[in-house]
Amino acid sequence: MTRNLVDLLWRHSPAAPVTRQRGPKARHSTDDVVDRAVALADAEGLGAVTIRSLAQCLELTPMSIYTHVNSRADLLVLMADAMHARMPTEPAQASGWRAEVRAVAEDNLRLLRAHPWLIDIHDPRVALGPGTIAKYDRELHAFDGLGLTAVDRDAALSFVLDFTLSAAARMREEESADSFAASWAEAAPRLAAYLGDGMPLARSVGQAAGESMGAPYDARAAWDFGLARVIDGLAGT
Repeated sequence: MTRNLVDLLWRHSPAAPVTRQRGPKARHSTDDVVDRAVALADAEGLGAVTIRSLAQCLELTPMSIYTHVNSRADLLVLMADAMHARMPTEPAQASGWRAEVRAVAEDNLRLLRAHPWLIDIHDPRVALGPGTIAKYDRELHAFDGLGLTAVDRDAALSFVLDFTLSAAARMREEESADSFAASWAEAAPRLAAYLGDGMPLARSVGQAAGESMGAPYDARAAWDFGLARVIDGLAGT
């Protein structure tokens, strides 16, 4: 039986419709399916999460999994909302809106670093879940001191979260890439010969940044620099 996604997301709410199951009681719950899917994604990445792989992990048939989730797409929504529900439940107790916004960004970065597969879930229906709505409500309070309209408050939060998502994606890419040191040692003299005296600004800035970071790009350095500018930008709203 197909269940509406909103009903699945809100299955623990007192307002959730009561469903009566025919036959023997199921060996696993929807929570079991979602938790196992999260564990599988943490261990092997989002690509490993399939209805068939979950059925094998839980010693069920694929059709039994479909009695808990309608589709893999719905399952990913349930997984993302479950992760959002595990985040801090109270607004950040920080001194001033700048510190509160920074806490929101850092909390989300920690979540994405701990569960990097979340970066790859872009389904807008995640916004319908109780964990996500509670997270949204809590994070909106970070902007209480800015006097924003409702629409601008929403946009400000989106601005911070989009920056955080992009930074987390770059950090994941950086970790999965091979060390650049060996490539740079081999390429540097060849590049110098090709460039000659051309593009002096790129050469001087690139050299200074490379010496500072030990690489052509440092996602953590970009995060620290960018977050400060994001927060400064919000001050002008």
